[in-house]
Amino acid sequence: MLVSLTIRDVVLIERLSLSFRKGLCALTGETGAGKSILLDALGLALGARADSGLVRHGAEQAAVTAEFELSGDHPAFAILKEQGLDADPGDGALVIRRTVNTDGRSRAWVNDQPVGVGLLKTLGAELVEVHGQFDTHGLLNPQTHRGVLDAYAGLGAQAAQVAAAHRAWRQVEDARHSAAADIARARSEEEYLRHAVAELDALAPKAGEEEELAETRAVLMHREKLVDGMNAAYAELSGERGVERSLSSAIRTLSRIADKAGGTLDPVIAALDRAATEAGEAIAALQSVSSGVDMDPRALEKLEERLFALRAAARKHGVDVDALARLRDDMAGRLLLIEDQGDLLAKLAKEAGQARAAFHEAAATLSAGRREAAGRLDVAVAAELAPLKMEKAKFRTLVEPLDESEWNASGVDRVAFQVATNPGSPPGALNKIASGGELARFMLALKVVLAQTSTVGTLVFDEVDTGIGGAVAAAVGERLETLGHALQVLVVTHSPQVAARGAVHLKVQKSLKGDQVTTGVAELDGEERREEIARMLSGATVTAEARAAADSLIAGRG
Repeated sequence: MLVSLTIRDVVLIERLSLSFRKGLCALTGETGAGKSILLDALGLALGARADSGLVRHGAEQAAVTAEFELSGDHPAFAILKEQGLDADPGDGALVIRRTVNTDGRSRAWVNDQPVGVGLLKTLGAELVEVHGQFDTHGLLNPQTHRGVLDAYAGLGAQAAQVAAAHRAWRQVEDARHSAAADIARARSEEEYLRHAVAELDALAPKAGEEEELAETRAVLMHREKLVDGMNAAYAELSGERGVERSLSSAIRTLSRIADKAGGTLDPVIAALDRAATEAGEAIAALQSVSSGVDMDPRALEKLEERLFALRAAARKHGVDVDALARLRDDMAGRLLLIEDQGDLLAKLAKEAGQARAAFHEAAATLSAGRREAAGRLDVAVAAELAPLKMEKAKFRTLVEPLDESEWNASGVDRVAFQVATNPGSPPGALNKIASGGELARFMLALKVVLAQTSTVGTLVFDEVDTGIGGAVAAAVGERLETLGHALQVLVVTHSPQVAARGAVHLKVQKSLKGDQVTTGVAELDGEERREEIARMLSGATVTAEARAAADSLIAGRG
C-alpha cells in the first residue's frame, strides 16, 4: 500500500508530505482547491506523461516521491528482478521518485536506481488502480479480464496446468515443423548429398591425416640426404674402428687389471658397459630408420596426390581437412533422414496430436470453471449494483471460445466484462457503454466483489459520487468503507455521506502565501472534520442542523 507521498513544486503545491494508512481515506475540499493536483502528482510517480505545466511557476523542477509497503511476494519485486534491478522483498519497501524540468524532460528512480518511464508504468499498474471518468487502465482493459476471473474463481492451479500443457504442445509442434523443414531441405539437395558422400567415401579421410602426410612428405623430399647421412653415421659407429669395437676393447683391457686397482676402476667399467649397450641400441635404431625410408621414386608423388586431394576436398566443402570425416557423417545422416522421413514425421505428428489433446482437455476443464465462476460473478456484481441505484443495469461476464488459431497459454477462451445500462440495450464494453459516473460505480461494485483477489493494494476513486446523492451516496460510502477493510482506498469526493465513512479525512485547501496561491492538505479530526462535513452538507453557511447531520453521518461509520 501507499505509505507516503512527498510533493515539491507541482502546480500550486510548494512543499507537501502526506502519510497514508490502510482503510478508506477521504479527500475533500472546495472545487478548485487542488484535489486533482494530488492525483496528478501520484500519477506522475506511477508513470503518467510528464508535462512542463506541472512545474510550479517560478520553480525549476517538480518532484514527487511515493513510498509503498508491499508483501514479499508482490509482483512488483518480480518485475524489478526481471529488469536486473536490486529489490529486497525482505523489507517490503519500494520508493519511487520522479522529477520533471521546465522543458518537460523527466527522470525516474526506483529504490534510488534510475529507470525508464515504461518500467514505471508497468510497476504503477501493479501498485495503484485509479478509477475515474477518463480511466482506461485496470479493469477497463479487456486483456486483464481473463486473469481477474481466474483469480476470483481460484483457478490459478488449473490455469498453470493449461499454460504448461500449451508449452508442451508448442514444443512438439515446433519440433515437427523443424523436422519437416529439415527433410524438405534435405530432399532438395538429395542428389548433391549422395554425390558428395560417394566422393568422400572414396577419399576415406581420417582425422589427423593431413599432419601425418605433411610430416612424411617432408621426409621424402630430403630422403637422399637423409639416407647418405644415416649410412655415413652407421659406418662410423660400426665400421672397422667403430664405437662398439672400441668400447668392447676398452672394457676387456680394464677388466684384466681391475682387481689390482682396489675397486677404483669398477665405476669406469660399468659406465663403459652402459655406453656399449646404448651404442648398440642406437646402431639398431639407425638401421631401422634407414631401412624404413621409402626409396620408391613414386612414393612422394603418391603421397602428394593424396595430400592435395584431401586439401582440394576441404576447399570444396569449406572446411578443414580434419573436418572432412565429420562432414561425411553429417551428410550421410541427412540422407538417412530423407529415407526415414515418413516414420519420423508420423511419430512427431502422433506426439503433437497427443499434446494437443492434453492441452484441450486441460483448457476445457478451465473453461468450465470460468463459465461457472462467470455466473457467480455476475450475480455478485448485480447485488452490489442495486444499492448503488443501478438495479436496471446489467453486468455480464462473457466467456466465449476462441478460434483454434488463437488458442494460447491462457486457454481457449475470450473473457470480457460487459454492461448494459438501459433495459433492452445490448451489452457492450465497460468503457464504451457506461457514462463517467456509472463507470465509477461499476468499478466500485466490481472491486468490492473482487477485493480479496486483487494484487493491487491501493485503489483511487476520483469523484465516484458524481451526480448522485442521498441514499445512493450513502450506499457508495458504505461500499468504499467495506472495500477499505481489505484494501487501501483513496476517494476524492464531494459527498458528505462518502467523506463521513473515511478512516482518514484529508482536506485540500488553498491559501495565500505572500502574493502566491498555494495548495495544502490538512488531516481533519474531531471538530474540524465535523465542520467540513457540515460545510459539504449546507454550503457556505454552516447551520446547526448541518452540524447535527454531520454528527449523525460520522456516528454511522462502521
